[in-house]
Amino acid sequence: MMLRKWRQRVFVNRSTQELIEQVVKMKIEIYTDGGSRGNPGPAATGVVIGDPFHKTYSSYIGERTNNEAEYEAALLALQKVKSLVGKKNTKQTEVVLFMDSQLAVMQLRGKYKIMGDTISPLFLKIHNLAIDFLSVEYVHIPREKNKKADAMVNKELDKRTGRGGLF
Repeated sequence: MMLRKWRQRVFVNRSTQELIEQVVKMKIEIYTDGGSRGNPGPAATGVVIGDPFHKTYSSYIGERTNNEAEYEAALLALQKVKSLVGKKNTKQTEVVLFMDSQLAVMQLRGKYKIMGDTISPLFLKIHNLAIDFLSVEYVHIPREKNKKADAMVNKELDKRTGRGGLF
């Protein structure tokens, strides 16, 4: 009986290790979106993590501007990926963040100046997390290519603001 339990544990650990090795050998593509109804207004984030995890996350973040919500989404994405691959493996992990906010992408790349007291702390948190990875690339995409993350934001806002739904 004891041997059987031990074998099951080894099998789980082996499959987990194989998944981690697969992650370390490839880029992880993530689609993020943040939005608010009003600027500022009720805001939410949506994160879609691709291969090999296929995970989605969303959160209501309270009153924020659209730009703050975009930053919060990027921060959530990096935190979740770090948790999924493990702190030890982040140095071998490449991340590509796809965002539909050209302003946020250009600011995160260091091409545009960051204005406002609320964005700077978010930028620093993202930058400090990004240092843990082998690389983090920020890519601007049209909104039409970010439909799943956008839908997650809207669903979260609908739940919190009482809009949408059947009833």
